[in-house]
Amino acid sequence: MSTLRNAMTIDVEDYFQVSAMAPYIPRSDWARIRCRAEDNVMRILAMLDEQGVKATFFTLGWIAERHPGLVRAIVAGGHELASHGYGHERASDMSPTAFSDDVRRAKALLEDIGGVAVQGYRAPSFSIGTDNLWAFDVLLEAGYRYSSSVYPIAHDHYGMPDSPRFAYPVRPGLIEVPVTTNRFGQRNVPSSGGGYFRLLPYSLSRWLIQRVNQRDQQSAVFYFHPWEVDPEQPRVKGIDAKTRFRHYVNLGRTEGRIRRLLSDFSWGRMDQIFLPA
Repeated sequence: MSTLRNAMTIDVEDYFQVSAMAPYIPRSDWARIRCRAEDNVMRILAMLDEQGVKATFFTLGWIAERHPGLVRAIVAGGHELASHGYGHERASDMSPTAFSDDVRRAKALLEDIGGVAVQGYRAPSFSIGTDNLWAFDVLLEAGYRYSSSVYPIAHDHYGMPDSPRFAYPVRPGLIEVPVTTNRFGQRNVPSSGGGYFRLLPYSLSRWLIQRVNQRDQQSAVFYFHPWEVDPEQPRVKGIDAKTRFRHYVNLGRTEGRIRRLLSDFSWGRMDQIFLPA
């Protein structure tokens, strides 16, 4: 395997906050649903500690506000605390003013609870694209130093396939660090986690990351969610077949695959890999 250090990232949100569940679970119901994120994050922290891996946790302000102990545990473990916005609203669905309020509120809340500077942001559902590039200006003004909000693929929910595949400056003082893809012909192929990691054979996922390290000589950015290591989560009723497949496929195998991934590659925090000292 390559000796390059890759970035391990976790998007801290609960199963009922996933964008694909929005048509079935009203935001007004969130406060009445038992949150499973805290227990799942604690399991992930223990798994990372066993492997001696430090990671970046892109954390929702909504979760942090209700579970401050989770935030403090992330920081106490030596991991990077970063922002996933406050209420898991897509950046592409918000006005510049609403987006600014959201990312500033989340940053202030996380910093107050965690006692550390929050430098990174990841938009829910990778929702910065060609139609809302103004979001980078807002992030810079709010004090963020990097974003990981663009997925350079074609997808039915998100994506900007013509954007750079690796870290690049989007504004003076702000860089974008896309999640990892591989280039085959004229197309970028997802290679960095989420449903693709659960669906594809582990050997293929490992090969795709290794290819980026060796062929492109670049650090990979991998991501997953706490609900993906929780096969016992409640099943949401009435969802369409595509959402059911995407959300529940191979949940029981994910933790074991992540453990293998932690052993097969070198991992670290986003800020320590991509930001200048």
